[in-house]
This record gives sequence, structure tokens and C-alpha cells, in this order.
Amino acid sequence: MSAAYTIGIDIGGTKVAGGVVDAEGAIIARARVDTPHRSTSPEIVEGAIVGVVQDLLGQVDSEQVGAVGIGAAGFVDADRATVVFAPHLSWRHEPLREALHDRIGLPITVDNDANAAVWAEWRFGAGRGESHLIMVNLGTGIGGGIVIAGRVERGRHGLAGEFGHMQVVPDGLRCECGNRGCWEQYSSGNALVREAGALLAANSPVADDLRLRLGDDPSLLTGPLITEAARAGDRTAVELLTEVGQWLGVGIANLAAAFDPGMFVIGGGVSAAGELLLGPARETYRRQLTGRGYRPEASIVAAGLGNDAGVIGAADLARSGG
Repeated sequence: MSAAYTIGIDIGGTKVAGGVVDAEGAIIARARVDTPHRSTSPEIVEGAIVGVVQDLLGQVDSEQVGAVGIGAAGFVDADRATVVFAPHLSWRHEPLREALHDRIGLPITVDNDANAAVWAEWRFGAGRGESHLIMVNLGTGIGGGIVIAGRVERGRHGLAGEFGHMQVVPDGLRCECGNRGCWEQYSSGNALVREAGALLAANSPVADDLRLRLGDDPSLLTGPLITEAARAGDRTAVELLTEVGQWLGVGIANLAAAFDPGMFVIGGGVSAAGELLLGPARETYRRQLTGRGYRPEASIVAAGLGNDAGVIGAADLARSGG
């Protein structure tokens, strides 16, 4: 594509964020709008997308913008045009590209937000130079993406990378997907907060530091607060992050057995815990790895682009076709 810029749109459950991105992955203009949570209709979100794109086009020379890439939190069909299912939005087999084409007037590609993020990390972030890359995003759940030999691996139906729903504990905790024992029930932001909340609810003395931080308001309990406590030396918070990290290592070892990547990039909000999370993950990965001692080990590193990965990746996929 000869145009200087493309636009990337990152759609979550409560926001539509966008940026104008150049060929080097730099964001030169930004826009964002909030959307109502869960109850959002397709028309409301589509209107928000159009509004963000128009805002961005007004910040630059619109003649220099060649395409729009959209990263959506949900299942995106292999045609890269239809959102099959978005758990936090009202999209069910939504023909998003068709719905937006006439209103935006630029070529549009649609992809899963985790695919956009892994592409950004491979092109411009922590995964540069790695031919076989897997990204694991730890947020409220677990998402993921795969790049092999310079292409995003989307699977036959476009649904690859739903790592969070691998079963790691037979008959384990019930997951929102309907199954039991899914990985994200043990290694995610939700898992971290759930375990801390259980200690607080039991009035455990080991949770006293967390209780003081909350000021007797349990609704304030979040992953970032637990991470902050761990960094300040609270042993219980460190233990909670260690447990999440150990489960992260279990799942990564399973992925290594299936894909044999050279690198795992760990992103998402929980990854802000850094080595408090990644250290235990590496240790468990080495213990669990099939053929340990007789095969190369993939490196496990923190993502480099933070919350910008979705916007940058969606824009670059629109440019390159990835």
C-alpha cells in the first residue's frame, strides 16, 4: 500500500480506541469514545467506530490514509469481515465490514484483537525477528495469537488462539464458556481477584494488608491493587501472583508441546506485574515442558507495546494483509 498512513481501531467491551499509524508502527493521532457495557447494540458500536474514524481523518491529511483495520474482542470469521460472536457486545454473525464500508469509504479489514496485538508485537515490539511467535494476553480472561513465518495463524475458521479455554484441570472451576477447568480460570485477572477475594471473605489474617488498602470496601479489589501490594512487599499478594504465574507456566508448556515456538510474549493487564508473574511462569514452564533437557526452550518475555498493540496491529494488518 502506497498511502502513508492506515487507521487502527481497537474495540473492547466499553470503548472504541483508534489511531492513525505510519509504516513504522508509530501512532501519530489518537481518538477514543466510551460505549455502554455489554448491552451495546451493533448500531451503537458501529456508529462509535465511524465517529472515531472521522475524528482521526480530521487530525491528518485524509488523502494520506489508505485503509482501516479493526480489531474486535470476539470470534472473527476467516473472511475477516464478519464478527461471529463478541461476548461483551451484541454482535452475533455481524457483517461488520459490509456495515461500515459505505459509511467510512475506505478499504476495511476486520480481525480478532489478539491477532492484531500479536502482529504488532512481531512487527514492532518484543517479538521482532522471531519466526515462530505466540502471544498470551492475560486480562480478565486469556486471549492469544500466533505468528508463524510472517503470517498470523487464524485456523481453518478464523478462530485459532482461544488459549484461555484449554482445559488444564479436569472437572475444575466452571468457566463462563460453559466448560470446567479452563486455563483462564486459574491464570488471569479474574483468577487473581477471585483468590484474593476468597481470602478477604474468609477474614484471613494473611489478607490484612489488602484489607487495609481497600479501606473495608471490597469493590475496590482489582488486579492492579494486588500487584501494587506485591511490589510493596505484601507476602500474600506475592503468593497470589506466584500462583497465577505458575498456572501461566503450565499453559505455556502445553502450547510449546503443540506449536514449538521460539518465543512467548506475555501481554494484557496482568503482565504489568512483570517478574512477579513471569519468574514463576518460567520456572513452572521448565518443569512441565515435554522433553525438557533435550530440546530448546522458548523464551518468555513481556510485551513491549502495552495498550497500543491492538491499534498498531489492526492498522498494520490493514496495510500489509498479514
